[in-house]
Amino acid sequence: MTPNHRAEIRAAMDRLLAGTPLRSDGALTIVSLAAEADIKRHLLTHRHTDLKDEFYARVRAQHHIPASEQQLRTELQALKTKLARVNRSNAELRETIEAFARIINVLTTENTQLTHRLHQDTHSVTPLRRGDASRV
Repeated sequence: MTPNHRAEIRAAMDRLLAGTPLRSDGALTIVSLAAEADIKRHLLTHRHTDLKDEFYARVRAQHHIPASEQQLRTELQALKTKLARVNRSNAELRETIEAFARIINVLTTENTQLTHRLHQDTHSVTPLRRGDASRV
């Protein structure tokens, strides 16, 4: 590996730590660093251990979350908030549906009772004739 390749590895480190990967998944691992630098992993872990150690030291020192991961965390939190809101709305709608079902059952029962009573009381109704005001 030439010194130019070492510069490419350091550039790959910078991109990963900045959260702007070009060739990898952006994870802060040696596997991602190798993919980002477009080299085989064993070259970092066996031949250039100083660069591997430098990368791990920079990751630890920076306590950095790549921008891509921070964006995913932000999106995840927004989706969790939205899901909680949808779940609350769903629960409220279920309660409303159950209340309407109870009301419909009560109204159906009352309607059945009134219809039954109407059919029983038809014999006691006396029709009024026109012009017969004395019956009123």
